[in-house]
Amino acid sequence: MTRRILLVLLAFTATVLVGAVVPLTLDAAAHDRTSFIQATAGMARTDAAIAQTRLEAIAKSGSVKARGYAPLVAVLTEVQQAGDRLLILRSRHIMNPGGRPQIQQIQAAEKGSMPARNWRQLADQADEQAGTSDPARQTGQPVTETTGSWVVAAAPVYSSAGVLVGTVILARSSASLKNAIVALWVILGTIAVVATICAALLAFGLARWVNRPLARLDGAAGRLADGDLAIRAVVDSGPPELRRLATTFNTMAGRLEALVHGNRAVIADVSHQLRTPLAALRLRLDLLAADTAQSDPATGHELAGALEELARLSRLVDGLLAVARAENVVPVPTTVDVAEVARERVVAWHPVADDRGITLEAPEEGPEEGRARPRPPVLAWMGEGHLEQVLDNLIANALDALDAGGHVTVTTTATTAGAQITVTDDGPGMSAEDRDRAFLRFTTSNPNGTGLGLAIVHRLVTSNGGTARLAGTPGGGLTVVLDFPGVPAPNNTASEYSAPAQDLASL
Repeated sequence: MTRRILLVLLAFTATVLVGAVVPLTLDAAAHDRTSFIQATAGMARTDAAIAQTRLEAIAKSGSVKARGYAPLVAVLTEVQQAGDRLLILRSRHIMNPGGRPQIQQIQAAEKGSMPARNWRQLADQADEQAGTSDPARQTGQPVTETTGSWVVAAAPVYSSAGVLVGTVILARSSASLKNAIVALWVILGTIAVVATICAALLAFGLARWVNRPLARLDGAAGRLADGDLAIRAVVDSGPPELRRLATTFNTMAGRLEALVHGNRAVIADVSHQLRTPLAALRLRLDLLAADTAQSDPATGHELAGALEELARLSRLVDGLLAVARAENVVPVPTTVDVAEVARERVVAWHPVADDRGITLEAPEEGPEEGRARPRPPVLAWMGEGHLEQVLDNLIANALDALDAGGHVTVTTTATTAGAQITVTDDGPGMSAEDRDRAFLRFTTSNPNGTGLGLAIVHRLVTSNGGTARLAGTPGGGLTVVLDFPGVPAPNNTASEYSAPAQDLASL
């Protein structure tokens, strides 16, 4: 959960930062670039204004002498910034048939090394953009362009009569602009990274603050479900809502513990207290039956019936104790070969089945191309010793329900979820209504039964995470199907249980 919350908040923060920082940086970079170009154009106009007087004088004289041109270069050199490049073009003009001046001659004075370019063509573009100038106009609007790492501005220079006398071309390196843009990206990127780290730390702290009490509450709920009724959740941390939930959970767990322990205690105490008077009553009836066996046969017969009912009552009390123990089971799972356990229990019950003339079997081989082959182990994950008790109850019930000549078959099958055990007989079976109620206590169709055997089976199976169901056998009889979970993968860890598993050997 912590990871999911952290990833979601980081993704949201990154989306917001990218959506805000990238357009902002691009807009700021475009603004800086435009400002740089406009500043270059302004500097070119300033240089053109300075050069206008000199170029006009040269145009009137018709020649450029070293002593006349040098002061112009000196003046222009003083106003240039270090690293800039300056090119001055002067022209003599004639009027073409359309009345537009044409450049006849170009001479240049250059400060520094100008980038490679057809500067005459750029000068023509500046002149064409200016168009027919007002006689009072001194300079035209500069033409700007970007050439490699240079920003170039060409400003036409007009005489007082509005005649083009030259062009000033200023080239500025865009290195400072690029450095400024890179610095802007670095600053805003650093802000974004710092904001992301802060958001990650905040999200991690928030997720841990919420997830820790939830994890503890989930662990407590799991242990409560596994049978540890004494477990309680910690309520000293986390949001107020989770603390209230943990408090409510503890209240529920306390009431559940009181109810379960109270119910178990009542059943166990009553069953235990009944054993002593039942034993004393049986002893008295045995003595009375011995005394009247010869003198009063009718009374002896009634006493024998009373002893049978007393034996049934004793079995009922023993069954109640067994149910109380089964309900208190907290299994510690282990790997069990259900096929091997089924074969062992079938062998143990064979003498009883043979004495009653009933066939009891657990198929160990399966056909494969006309030959028999041993069946592989069928593994399940359950408490040690529980499957033996389950099979003992099911086999005993099946043998009690069958007459001589009947068949009982115990089969085991590996499934995708774990293991399946089937106990099938061909006896009288149960109706659908009886099968629906068979796992309830004191529900039995056998007048000599207690109705607790299947209830114990159901409790042991479900406490191990399995399921139990009853179905009719084709042709008549009853089929009990048990499904148990499989052995977890090696990287999984078995659940921890705080309550000890109860010894059910007496069942």
